[in-house]
Amino acid sequence: MTSLAVTVKGQVTLKRDLLQHLGIKPGERINFEKLPGGVLWMKASRPTGSIDNFLHALDGKVKLDRPLTIEDMNKIVAAGWSSALDNAE
Repeated sequence: MTSLAVTVKGQVTLKRDLLQHLGIKPGERINFEKLPGGVLWMKASRPTGSIDNFLHALDGKVKLDRPLTIEDMNKIVAAGWSSALDNAE
């Protein structure tokens, strides 16, 4: 079990191995849920997406900041519509 110190501001810094275990990268978010008995449950926050959003991005019904590239489309296909999509970079 990992033990972390709390700063005077009430902040905790998660160690790299914990972030890697969660699959968290810099700038991403973590969701927390308070459970009975002082237990805190945490999970990586993942953006949700749907096949409809992808298809409507292609037909112009969903407005994007920039057009999808072939690489963006390949990432989406590789994610298998599993809601594990990263924001296209």
